[in-house]
Amino acid sequence: MSTTTAAPGFSFVLEYPPAAPAEARRHFLARLAVETDPADLKVDLERSNDRIVVVDARSTDAWERCRIPGSRSLPHRSISPAAVADIPRDKVVVVYCYGPGCNAATKAAEKLAGLGYQVKELMGGIEYWRHERHPVEGTEGVSASLYE
Repeated sequence: MSTTTAAPGFSFVLEYPPAAPAEARRHFLARLAVETDPADLKVDLERSNDRIVVVDARSTDAWERCRIPGSRSLPHRSISPAAVADIPRDKVVVVYCYGPGCNAATKAAEKLAGLGYQVKELMGGIEYWRHERHPVEGTEGVSASLYE
């Protein structure tokens, strides 16, 4: 069935039944527990929220070219107990990478959670951060490439 010749009364949206409200609520609460968005992070950074640490999971070179102000470089492949020893355990670590097409933040989040840290992934990474015109710093700033 093509999208233009669907049977009368057929709904692509309803082809798979929606979850019950309680099940949907659990699902969305679980997502909110492990994700944050650029707007919320920007507000917390502007308010100097000291309960979060922002970590860039891309290469150090990418971080040097363009980064979220105040973030620290911690490439996902370098994460080890020794590499994170100076991150306080009572902080929530917000990790990011390039964007939806990059899973370095997901890999970093998994490793950090495995080391006992509370972690949230920045939805959309630095791509969406920049799309929303939030400030960046680095040697190339907003002219830096959105991929490596």
